[in-house]
Amino acid sequence: MTGVPRTQDRPLTLVDEHAHAWSPKTARARFRAGLAGPTAGVAAGHTQANLIAVPADWAYDMLLFCQRNPKPCPVLDVTDAGSWTTVLADGADLRTDLPRYRVWRDGELTDEPTDVRAHWREDLVSFLIGCSFTFEWALAAAGVPIRHVEQGRNVPMYVTSRQCRPAGRVRGPLVVSMRPVPPERLSAAIRESSLLPAVHGSPVHCGDPSGLGIGDLGRPDFGDPVDAAPDDIPVFWACGVTPQAAVMASRPPFAITHAPGQMFLTDAREEQYRVADPRARTQRDKTA
Repeated sequence: MTGVPRTQDRPLTLVDEHAHAWSPKTARARFRAGLAGPTAGVAAGHTQANLIAVPADWAYDMLLFCQRNPKPCPVLDVTDAGSWTTVLADGADLRTDLPRYRVWRDGELTDEPTDVRAHWREDLVSFLIGCSFTFEWALAAAGVPIRHVEQGRNVPMYVTSRQCRPAGRVRGPLVVSMRPVPPERLSAAIRESSLLPAVHGSPVHCGDPSGLGIGDLGRPDFGDPVDAAPDDIPVFWACGVTPQAAVMASRPPFAITHAPGQMFLTDAREEQYRVADPRARTQRDKTA
């Protein structure tokens, strides 16, 4: 996709080394006070979410788009029109509690504020969509290095040549995030992420990026390039920036989204969305 907008204040690094130990409430308060930056590594063990808010007369099409494309768009919550609260975070304000937002008019990026109260409309329906930052703690616990966190960068994200299934007026390409994974950790990365389908689940592609129509890993469409080890395999997960690509392709009159990599921190623990590990069931069956 040509003309993909870039965040203006790159590189973005969350400067507090203790961010992993923050509670989600503390993180939201810091963001409300103006702190901006990628949220990978923030509030360990809690679920992070992408945000897209569209006018109510576009909400059904967006909901249907998410239902038809659950891999990139796993819906965790949908608000009532005009509401800026969510059951996922007690006392949170979706207009102020993300590090940075994007404001769209007719599919064009017009602003990237840290507070969207001045842009908010009473007809906006907000969708909170699971984010792969959530399962990075499980990957790390399984010995999978998280290169972008190690390097203080935003995760690289790429617009692919794969088209999502359209829904009404909403259409657009699949967007993926990429993490370089050592070959000996690949099976662990696939296994651990597959147990959390509500935050994108297992990868959509491993290996040669040309299989997704990606020409240069060093030039992500969103986020930052990361340095891989010589033997690392690029592993691609469906990404919640996909609705932003759909906004650019479908051109609704108005939308508000998160800035890529700068997510909403929910109160939900990641284990609330974890499915049963089939290996555990097999072991129980053997010992029964």
